[in-house]
Amino acid sequence: MATLSKLYTMQEASQHNSKDDCWIVIDNKVYDVSSYLDEHPGGDDVVLAATGKDATDEFEDAGHSNDARELLKSFCIGELDTSSPTIPELEISSKSQSSNYAQKLENLTKQYWVVPVAVVGISVVTGFWYLRKK
Repeated sequence: MATLSKLYTMQEASQHNSKDDCWIVIDNKVYDVSSYLDEHPGGDDVVLAATGKDATDEFEDAGHSNDARELLKSFCIGELDTSSPTIPELEISSKSQSSNYAQKLENLTKQYWVVPVAVVGISVVTGFWYLRKK
């Protein structure tokens, strides 16, 4: 098999996750299996569930035959770019941002303390009124 020149990120491959446009990643290779979904013996749902992640374990666990492995090669469109992170990096908020959120939360709790106090007050009054009638 010739060396594949096209590299895809996992994020890029995961965007192709519909019945009309389905890519899967197995053993760091990217496969466009859109045209094979209707013919897949296990149904298209099994393949669609494997998009957006490395499906190597699922492929191996299914016990595919050598013929299936050969057929899979015909759908190969490139390789997975393993130098890019598979999980997007999270933005870490600064302490000033988190203290700003804490301040907003504190202000909200100060603003709405009346509601729980009113509920408790009404409950106490209702309880005394009920006991007095007995």
